[in-house]
Amino acid sequence: MGNVATEYSDVCCQVPQSWAEPSGTLSDVGLWAQLPSSEGPVTFYDAKCGKPLFRAPIGRSMAEFKAESEAHGWPSFRDEELVKENIVVKPGGEVVSTCGTHLGHNLPDGRGHRYCIDLLCIAGNPSA
Repeated sequence: MGNVATEYSDVCCQVPQSWAEPSGTLSDVGLWAQLPSSEGPVTFYDAKCGKPLFRAPIGRSMAEFKAESEAHGWPSFRDEELVKENIVVKPGGEVVSTCGTHLGHNLPDGRGHRYCIDLLCIAGNPSA
């Protein structure tokens, strides 16, 4: 993800969080072109420790996942897409990994919990 990752990941993914990555980063870095074209779920990993955090789409199509994420400016996940054993939702809605990486926030809407997540914090590789 080039310069965007270098510029923002340290301040977006630390706890306490300094600030979020800019809205629309997922489009700026070409996220959708980097994902497999199949409808199967894609696993997103903690950028610092490599634990799996989200698998999407589940219970919706890739087009629906993309549309919701683009509408809000950040990847947006639903309850069924969380790898729950690796995620903590703090009082007030902050979402962190069990490794301590700040991921984003839970911003519930009319459909339930919506986890609005900084892409740079879930752009890791699987831990060995």
